[in-house]
Amino acid sequence: MPAKHSALKHNIQRIRWHSRRGMLELDLILVPFAEQHFESLDEMDQDRYVKLLASEDQDLLAWLLEHSEPADPDIRIIVQQIRMRHGSATTHHH
Repeated sequence: MPAKHSALKHNIQRIRWHSRRGMLELDLILVPFAEQHFESLDEMDQDRYVKLLASEDQDLLAWLLEHSEPADPDIRIIVQQIRMRHGSATTHHH
C-alpha cells in the first residue's frame, strides 16, 4: 500500500507561517505543534488544524488554555490534541 503523502495537500511552510500569530502565548503553542507534529497527523486532523488556524486569536487562546471549549467538534478534537502534546512538552522543563 503506498504511503499517504497528505503533507502535499497542505504546504508545511504555509502551515508554519499561519501558525505564527504574533501573540507570544499562541506562538509558543502553535509553532512547535506545526513544526513537530503537523506532518505526522492524519489527513483529517491536518484538515482540522487548517480549520483551526482560520479562527480568531482570542478564541484560539481561550481554547488552548482551557478557558472555553470550541463549539465545532472538529476544532475541539484538534484543540485537545494540541493541548495534550503541548502539555507533555512542557512537563520536561521541571
